[in-house]
Amino acid sequence: MGGPNLEVFKFGVYVFFPVVMLLHYGNPDWYAKNVLPYKEKIFPPEHRLVTKLPTDSTTLKEELAKIRARNLERKAQRDAEIAAGAASAEQRK
Repeated sequence: MGGPNLEVFKFGVYVFFPVVMLLHYGNPDWYAKNVLPYKEKIFPPEHRLVTKLPTDSTTLKEELAKIRARNLERKAQRDAEIAAGAASAEQRK
């Protein structure tokens, strides 16, 4: 069909294509410039990760209570900001 020259060319592509991709994408500068910024956007920072999970029910209930309290605080802050924004909008009228 293609002859020995085609087979040599295909073999060269099969061998050198992965090597070239490894050299390009394995470059630390390319990784730092193109991958690390997206990693910071996608994954949460280390201080927000929970590495020690509760093992008994009392600890679990305490953690859930803390989470609920934090969520209620955030909701109260958002409601206060919305109310302040609405009040300032009415004063402008």
